Amino acid sequence: MQARREVEEARHQLVVTDEELILQEAGIYRYHHPLQYAEQYKDRLAKLKDQMKLLTRNRQAVLAATSWTVNGSARQGMTMVRDFSKLMLRAYNAEADNCVRTVRPHTVDSAAQRLDKTRDTIARLGATMFIRIGDAYHALRVDEIRLTGDYLAKREEEKEQARAERERQREEDAARRELERETQRLRREHDHYATALARLHAAGDSAAVAEMEAKLREIDEAIRGVQDRAANIRAGYVYVISNIGAFGPNMIKIGMTRRLEPMDRVRELGDASVPFRFDVHALIFSHDAVGLENRLHTEFTTQRVNRVNTHREFFYATPAEVRQTLARIAGQHLIEYRDQPEALEWRASGQHPTPTPGPRQSA
Repeated sequence: MQARREVEEARHQLVVTDEELILQEAGIYRYHHPLQYAEQYKDRLAKLKDQMKLLTRNRQAVLAATSWTVNGSARQGMTMVRDFSKLMLRAYNAEADNCVRTVRPHTVDSAAQRLDKTRDTIARLGATMFIRIGDAYHALRVDEIRLTGDYLAKREEEKEQARAERERQREEDAARRELERETQRLRREHDHYATALARLHAAGDSAAVAEMEAKLREIDEAIRGVQDRAANIRAGYVYVISNIGAFGPNMIKIGMTRRLEPMDRVRELGDASVPFRFDVHALIFSHDAVGLENRLHTEFTTQRVNRVNTHREFFYATPAEVRQTLARIAGQHLIEYRDQPEALEWRASGQHPTPTPGPRQSA
């Protein structure tokens, strides 16, 4: 019976620290103190430290009996209580510092529970002298854990935003360089035909002159088209791609590129970071590709793979589902669509499909 009671007590004292389990149960991280920037959390933490120092100086961090005597001496009793109180506070702070040092955004609650257990243990061990951690001091240290978790989450969020912005800028720069190269190529071609036209005029070949002038008009039209693309930052291609070998049959990526040759972007995405190249299900040119991409993302928002970082454009959906949505919202833009991925490399590797898990259902 004694052993059973000890086991039950141990279970009661146990704090869950399995980060994966906590992550699954918690879902998306929720800030305890919503602030806009990571630096604001650092400022708040610094103020907390000042408050903790003030409580410690005012002897409110740890509380204890005030009428304890040793050998009938109140002075000796006060000295003993003070020494034991310092020892207990140091033990508590050591655990609190460890909780702050090791906390992660999705282990905030378990870290706070550990500190609660430490406080209870100190109160139990110091019960004879009524030694206990002050409520205000404990609340500050728990708040420190929560603010630290918030700070780490916000810092990671800002890093991801910066990474996404760098990626966007690289894509914009690549599109700009491509448009500039195409403009230069067309102008060189224009100069070549203009020179030839002058010679034909000199030779008096009217039939050849008419043909050459028509060619020059085509080139002029092409140059205006490229310049319009460069001026309209919303124009481009929306792509729907999949990678059955990397992500399974029920996951697709919906993105947008301003490249003149959109397959260049698709090939970049299928670089060494994934085992197989992406299959293209649709390339849709639109003068408002940004708007079309946003509409598609909105249509499949509940099927997002990553619901925290919206820059990750993967969705739990089949190519056929996206085709049906595109037919409804893209209209005449949808010219050609391929439902089934070729996945040539994956099939040649003798692989078999691994089911892709669907989105988690809300409780």
